[in-house]
Amino acid sequence: MALTVRVVSPDKTVWDATAQEVILPSTTGQLGILSGHAPLLTALDTGVMRVRPSSTEDWVAIALMGGFAEVESDEVTILVNGAERGDKIDLEAARAAYNQAEAKINQIQNASRQEQIQATQALKRARARFQAAGGML
Repeated sequence: MALTVRVVSPDKTVWDATAQEVILPSTTGQLGILSGHAPLLTALDTGVMRVRPSSTEDWVAIALMGGFAEVESDEVTILVNGAERGDKIDLEAARAAYNQAEAKINQIQNASRQEQIQATQALKRARARFQAAGGML
């Protein structure tokens, strides 16, 4: 039996298809979902979701920018602040954004706490996009 997986961001539905398996970046670590999984509601961290569609053995990477996932009756509903499929992300642009965010983190050691938090969040978002695009495997 297959899972029905939906990834919904505020401006679009990023994924709506059946899948064999899903791996989510929960706030407590990676979380694997297979058919028959117990009902679950979990917070998601900024990171890469991996989904294996029913039609193929290949994995699809999707960068998630935090949110929530609900699993019930072989339906996985993922509501996120932002999401982007890895195959739609320009790898070199993602690499450049990641390098820039990493450089900024190294420069702000004496910055305010708010600036440090913003830089850390920007680095997490850039890392997720870069990983989803195929970098840093």
